[in-house]
Amino acid sequence: MVRRAASHRLEFEAAAIYEYPDHLRSFLNEIPKLPGVYTFHGDSDVMPLYIGKSINLRTRVMSHFRTPDEAKMLRLTRRLSWITTAGELGALLLEAQMIKNQQPLFNKRLRRNRQLCSLQWDGVTQPNIVYARDLDFSASPNLFGLYSSRRAAQETLKTIADEHQLCYGLLGLESYSKNRACFRASLKRCAGACCGKEPIGDHHQRLLAALEKVRVICWPWPGAVALVEEGPQETQMHIIHNWFYLGSVSDLDEAKNLTSPPKGFDNDGYKYLCRPMLSGKYPIIPL
Repeated sequence: MVRRAASHRLEFEAAAIYEYPDHLRSFLNEIPKLPGVYTFHGDSDVMPLYIGKSINLRTRVMSHFRTPDEAKMLRLTRRLSWITTAGELGALLLEAQMIKNQQPLFNKRLRRNRQLCSLQWDGVTQPNIVYARDLDFSASPNLFGLYSSRRAAQETLKTIADEHQLCYGLLGLESYSKNRACFRASLKRCAGACCGKEPIGDHHQRLLAALEKVRVICWPWPGAVALVEEGPQETQMHIIHNWFYLGSVSDLDEAKNLTSPPKGFDNDGYKYLCRPMLSGKYPIIPL
């Protein structure tokens, strides 16, 4: 009850001190009703206050003006800027890139996760946890899932094992003696591949079926490509290589300096791009 009361008090205080940001009103007249990315700028020329995206910039920015909870950010804002994009995908990619590069004060910080890992499995031995810092995830086969830490990967394996009566020992989650039943087998939580009660092939088949749902797709092109997105007022070509978004151009001649991806693996780029690029929704031009 105390925590709830404190929360209500903070909400009341925010509403009580909220004043419509008249000093920003002039910017609203110029913001277009188009897809894109917008930025709230404070006194710093280096670190913006907030970066957001929308399929309708004007409507989204105005929604901030009606939110008392954002009173502090609005008081600190000195000006607004925006960049239009062809569509929603371009706005999503540009927003993520700008947030990572500029680290706005009021955004959730997006940083490259040095602990990003995956499960690599050849279908024969036990799965291994491998890290993006050591392995090129965009070109490595037999990777399953993207996890923020080793523990998260292990928890996924445990969940799969519990759902499909798999053996913790064969999965490398605990030590075991060959041809001896593990503790979970005695509880009928393991089907007994560890002690010969079921063929190991059956055990591995269930594991593969579960892992297939999170298989990491290798970059399917020999080099960089341009994804074409057509919008109401412009057409953009988003330059992608190894699931990295490198930038957008209106003419392919401008893409010459945007074809070399940085080192590492862009988890956000993969998440945003994999399905749209493989769905056939957008034209793809190999570069």
